[in-house]
Amino acid sequence: MAKVGLIGVGNMGTGMSRNILKAGHELTVYDVRPEPVVPLVKEGARAAASPKEVGAAADTVFIMVLNVEQVKAALLGEEGLLAGLQPGATVICTATIGRSQVMEVAGLVTAKGVNIVDAPVSGGAPGAAAGTLTMMVAAERKTFDAAKPVLEAVGKDIYHVGAEIGMGQTVKSALAVLIGTTYAGIFEALTLAVKAGVAPETLRDVVSTSVVGNFLFRDTTENILARNFKGQSNIGTMYKDLSLAKSMASDCGVPLFAASAAFELFQAGKAVNPEEDNWTIIKILENIAGVEVKKTK
Repeated sequence: MAKVGLIGVGNMGTGMSRNILKAGHELTVYDVRPEPVVPLVKEGARAAASPKEVGAAADTVFIMVLNVEQVKAALLGEEGLLAGLQPGATVICTATIGRSQVMEVAGLVTAKGVNIVDAPVSGGAPGAAAGTLTMMVAAERKTFDAAKPVLEAVGKDIYHVGAEIGMGQTVKSALAVLIGTTYAGIFEALTLAVKAGVAPETLRDVVSTSVVGNFLFRDTTENILARNFKGQSNIGTMYKDLSLAKSMASDCGVPLFAASAAFELFQAGKAVNPEEDNWTIIKILENIAGVEVKKTK
């Protein structure tokens, strides 16, 4: 049993926390909002009053927040995580914050004698709840090996993508490019089919058994047909991931033609319906085409 901490009890952090507890580890949690911590305490976690208190109670700490600003806020200051951690402890950054940003964070962490694991994830809230996240882990081999039992509590497919901090975020950005462009294709295909007179269920059935009939297509299409636009995958997260991918591509001198078009769709969707999920973008295309993609039977 390991002494584990987790900072950031949102949709992802809640599921991860429950799986850490199920794995038998001792868990201390913190969030800027006290409300999501309450049910975890009832399930066996300990609530901390600050990130520093998490560090004092844990040897390995996950940080699962939205962006690099929130990561730094959790780490730094008199009540920050680094003020509580002992040298030799490990910080696992599962937040998607970008390659250059995680390298900066690593400098802050290692200066205190603390290990850093760059481990962004894919799978969303459903994967976090099921403990089946895909994890792209960058760390020195000995640090990775030591952290693996804890990583296995929250992830199913755990890839050691390199020893250099930043490689985890790099792989995640490449993945975001593919996910973003796939979303854009799904939205356009559904809108085109319905405008041309095809029942969306027909397109769903055909594509589902084709070479591109993957989980993302099936899940997105089902949510659109049900007009279910809240509670699963807020558009702001994918928008952020595409922003980070575009920034990295600029640093590397790589053009992203398709991903840039997808980014503009996500920017439009976020501007119009910022509290809804990724597939809210379909509404923009529906308005242009004068159709609605919904169940017909």
